[in-house]
Amino acid sequence: MFAPIRFIWNATRGHRLAPWRSEYLRWRVETYSGLRAEKLTAKGVLGFVWASRWELLSFLAWTGRLDREVHKRV
Repeated sequence: MFAPIRFIWNATRGHRLAPWRSEYLRWRVETYSGLRAEKLTAKGVLGFVWASRWELLSFLAWTGRLDREVHKRV
């Protein structure tokens, strides 16, 4: 449960109150969706998040499973 929150916390470093300004998240959105990172606004990022919410939740669940697997082996 904490792995997705930790991922979002780390991915928005320096831009916690305005995550659409995070260079890392903008790059990830551009890579995944093809939207141009330099043209992304808050509305564009939030629209992408809403349209891709199930895929993003699946990704966050995967990060949680991966994190548990890594810590289980240590």
